Amino acid sequence: MVYLFTRTGPDRRTELHVRLDPDAPVVPSLARASVPAGRFEREMHDLYGIVPRDHPQPGTLVRHRHWPSGWYPMREDAGSPPEFGDPEVPAGPVPAGLTGPGHFGFCVAGESIRKVEARPGFVHKGIERLFQGRDPAAVVPLAERVSGDTAVGHTLAFCLAVEEAAGVRVAPGTQRARALLLELERLYNHVTDLGALCDEIGDQVLSARFGRVREQLLRLNARITGHRLLRGGVRLGGVLLRALPDPGTLAAVGADLAELADLALGRTAVADRLTGTAPLAAGAARDLGALGYVARASGLDADARRDHPFTDLRPALTVPTAGTGDVLARFQIRAREIAASIAIIVDLTYGLGPGSAVYWPPLAPPDGPASGVGIVEGWRGTIVHRVELAPGGTLTRTKIVDPSFFNWPALPVALEGALVPDLPLVDRSFNLSHAGNDL
Repeated sequence: MVYLFTRTGPDRRTELHVRLDPDAPVVPSLARASVPAGRFEREMHDLYGIVPRDHPQPGTLVRHRHWPSGWYPMREDAGSPPEFGDPEVPAGPVPAGLTGPGHFGFCVAGESIRKVEARPGFVHKGIERLFQGRDPAAVVPLAERVSGDTAVGHTLAFCLAVEEAAGVRVAPGTQRARALLLELERLYNHVTDLGALCDEIGDQVLSARFGRVREQLLRLNARITGHRLLRGGVRLGGVLLRALPDPGTLAAVGADLAELADLALGRTAVADRLTGTAPLAAGAARDLGALGYVARASGLDADARRDHPFTDLRPALTVPTAGTGDVLARFQIRAREIAASIAIIVDLTYGLGPGSAVYWPPLAPPDGPASGVGIVEGWRGTIVHRVELAPGGTLTRTKIVDPSFFNWPALPVALEGALVPDLPLVDRSFNLSHAGNDL
């Protein structure tokens, strides 16, 4: 079993390897020291059967009640899936409209939410197991599809991990081209969310205007990589750019989006719905390990582009934060990150040219077991991939951590005290990935 500990200022990473008894795998629980660690331990118990001793909340995280007892699907000796029981499908009282299959249980007083139990995990698909035993280059398309709207983020984290394990050093210019694609992904997703938040409030005109800009960006993505969601741009050991974004066009897009954001927040109906709705306090965000715009909206100054860089984005990189932690702050952080991403893209464009640069396969595959870690600031937050390679270079283990795994526990905390009709708005302000969480 491997623990990965990271620290910033400067970037530091330490791995702790623990040997377990295969007949009775037990480890001391770290849950009392770290809430996120406790969630990883529950996931580990559900999928591998490793028991976290003295865990304060030992309930299942991934497993549902219809899973066969004693079957741990990620173990090497798991075999074929046994006969499953009849699943319990939750229904109501919350109507359809949530993104992805998740179950919410509410304790309410009138329309005010007193307590929320959120239960994801309904689309767990064993995606990490699909990497095992395969050549890294063959599973890049799988990495692109871990979470469909985060193709660049997950692919880049996977490639960085494999390259570190294989001892491949990628040229600085190639890393800058990858960073450009990462910012383009952040840009179109943040614009999508701003339009969706306006739609949740009932302002279809603003939603349509954000949608118009989103379509511009998707067409730009297709021109740069050949795919509207930027698939095929990041490659193992390299990158492919069919074209470069025009700085003048990006400046015009940035001005358009700044005007739309100001227009939205200048409308009383919008500001009233967003202000003070579902605040997440800084202390709670810190304790839960919140990431990305959710953390920064609550005042946490954390960003892997600066704290765990794979290329230097200074001086264009800025990390905006807010202090209220409500839906308004999450809207404003996205708007400010849009401006920051455009500045980074324009800065990266100078000195780059279209074309393909690939440093793969390595001249000498690993002659022994090797491991590597890739850390990337995706548009939702920090993404981590850790891989282990067998002699010869095939994958023996892949661990994927999407920021939604950390941000899911924050959503019920933020919802306490909110109104039941505000659930779709608050859910959209978090915009958690079911696919990224339910691996």
